Parts: sequence; structure tokens; C-alpha cells
Amino acid sequence: MLYVKMPIMIVLLATGYLFSIYLLLALAKRSSPRIETKDANVSVTSSVTEIVNGQ
Repeated sequence: MLYVKMPIMIVLLATGYLFSIYLLLALAKRSSPRIETKDANVSVTSSVTEIVNGQ
């Protein structure tokens, strides 16, 4: 076995691994359901206001 080409193989495998992770994350981000954040922010704000006023 030739160990001269081994560093090149490691770099190629690492690059392929990182590229596949990048593609999987992009696919997951694209296929995730959209969540309305306006309603969540209002409820959190009202809860925080109630807690602050209660103390």
C-alpha cells in the first residue's frame, strides 16, 4: 500500500463528508414546516409583562 497518496485521500474524504452534511442541512431547512413567530412573540411578551408587574 502506498502511503504517499494517503493525505490526499483524507482531504478528499473530509471534503465529501462536509459537503454531504451541508447538503443535508440545506435540505432539512428547506423541508421544515413554517412556524408563525408573531403569535409566539406576543404570548411571550405578555407573560414577561405579567411576571414583571407581579413582582
